[in-house]
Amino acid sequence: MLWKYKILKPLVLTGPKLSFRNDENKRRYKKSWWFRTIRHPKFTKIYFNFYKTNRYRCGKKIVPESIAELIDPMALAIWIMDDGSYSKNKIDISTYSFTLSEIVLLQKTLYSKFKILTNFYKDRDKGYRMYCNTVNTQRLIEVIHPYIISSMLYKIGFHHPVTTSRKVSRELSVTR
Repeated sequence: MLWKYKILKPLVLTGPKLSFRNDENKRRYKKSWWFRTIRHPKFTKIYFNFYKTNRYRCGKKIVPESIAELIDPMALAIWIMDDGSYSKNKIDISTYSFTLSEIVLLQKTLYSKFKILTNFYKDRDKGYRMYCNTVNTQRLIEVIHPYIISSMLYKIGFHHPVTTSRKVSRELSVTR
């Protein structure tokens, strides 16, 4: 969040804020950090690219037909930092809000632009998750690694005491 804030700071009127929630025992806990940007025509254009709607701020998130023109290694890295997870030498991507045809479009785009093969599975009643096998996870890491900020390296298998063994971490760093 702080990385995004630094980039968008000229378009933000107030700094980051911490939001709180209450648990079932009415105890307050920290939930997440957030900030709001000002309204700007560029943001409106982005919104209408990625949401199907009749009016502003009430739409359904979509994968636009033009995704191949919009996604690059940095955008892919940001997507993984936001919605990706790393476990057992594989990267999963949360794609719950997308239809199957949108997921297929994403798969075709990732392959045509980056030669990354993906698959998907139904995650209970939540929707679908895309994932890469171990070989394609390595390819994905090669593409996005230069754009992953240090605090998010665990999303690609680095520096995470639970999901990354020393052997895997060494192998990944040797390929860099």
